[in-house]
Amino acid sequence: MTDPIADYLTRLRNAMMAKHKIVEIPASNVKKDITKILYEKGYVLNYKFEDDGVQGIIKIALKYHPETKQSAIKSLRRVSRPGLRQYKGKDDLPRVLNGLGIAILSTSQGLMSDKEARKKSIGGEVLCYVY
Repeated sequence: MTDPIADYLTRLRNAMMAKHKIVEIPASNVKKDITKILYEKGYVLNYKFEDDGVQGIIKIALKYHPETKQSAIKSLRRVSRPGLRQYKGKDDLPRVLNGLGIAILSTSQGLMSDKEARKKSIGGEVLCYVY
């Protein structure tokens, strides 16, 4: 697999389109950090990290609207990819839907949302947009 983050986003996107309640994804430290950010921002209902002895599994409970059954996540888009890395400085950080969505960045201080990076005044690699 050349792009594990794109695989992670695709698994989430496919599970939401199929209206699954839980999706299982092979774990890595970057995927765990992205999952924590999605949970903190209210895009997923819950998550659990399980250790199976080899790589581990992330179980994510997806969040849907109780009446309309629409997912809390409308779109997941990979920005920086192995063939074309996208780096932004502290002054050029993207705003997703005028602040309604989030951009997940990989910075020198770890993974964080664009709003946290603005507060800390640091830039980094833009991994994906979520709204």
